Amino acid sequence: MRRVALVTLVVDDYDDAIRFYTEALGFRLAEDEPRPDGSRWVVVEPGTDEGSGTGLLLARAKDDGQRARVGDQTGGRVGFFLHTDDFARDHARMTAHGVTFLEDPRHEPYGTVAVFQDLYGNRWDLLQPAA
Repeated sequence: MRRVALVTLVVDDYDDAIRFYTEALGFRLAEDEPRPDGSRWVVVEPGTDEGSGTGLLLARAKDDGQRARVGDQTGGRVGFFLHTDDFARDHARMTAHGVTFLEDPRHEPYGTVAVFQDLYGNRWDLLQPAA
């Protein structure tokens, strides 16, 4: 079996990012290990079980070039897609935790969807696929 295991997301601060992804989005902190160079290996996953979806490697920006990409890793396009089995539940949880939705939920042939921003401004789709 082949799968994409991790996607790097450049962040300003490890702890702020961990807090956002675990509290506001309900992700699981899978790894948080110090590295010899002072950085950390931080992975969050969307589900409650190990390996339950592609993980995000939260990588703190190390220089001006990387800092310039924080929040704009896909040039303003939706770059991340969070699938859910209960749109209303997750939308309510995220809204209660201050997540910014850029539109009202809409119903499309492929499912219920709304675009939101993470704490840095990266655009995501919250999507409950159609049955």
